[in-house]
Amino acid sequence: MKQLILCAMLMFGFFSAFGQKLYDPAANADEQIVQAIAEAKQSKRHVFIQVGGNWCTWCIRYHNFVESHTALKALTDANYVTVKMNYSKENYNREALKKLGNPQRFGFPVFVILNGDGSRLHTQNSAYLEENGTYSEAKISAFLKHWSPAAVAPETYAEK
Repeated sequence: MKQLILCAMLMFGFFSAFGQKLYDPAANADEQIVQAIAEAKQSKRHVFIQVGGNWCTWCIRYHNFVESHTALKALTDANYVTVKMNYSKENYNREALKKLGNPQRFGFPVFVILNGDGSRLHTQNSAYLEENGTYSEAKISAFLKHWSPAAVAPETYAEK
């Protein structure tokens, strides 16, 4: 009986992970980005666009990795307004991606950082944030810190 319950729990967890809906194919990416830019400007943060889809194992894996590492979650929340931009057969968001320099060329997920004025600061191939078949906490942390508002602020580098 214990084995049956354990097996059922494992199957539920497996299907829940793949059934997770992080991306909304019906969402208008241009509107999501405009709203995120306004919020980022007001809160003095940047916009972190995670392009991917519910079909993408690595997209869901990245989301779950950051959510389960409190330091990464805190770093993200403190410095970024996050947008999950859908890319799927239901909605490729081609026009929005074109405006972002076609980041889908790097595969998925791919990350785009905008400042509070909507200017693209960086596009990140997520493969560079992996190590030993999973994401690396140290690499993600360094990436998030290197593109934070404080890191790119001119006053950070002013002569003293």
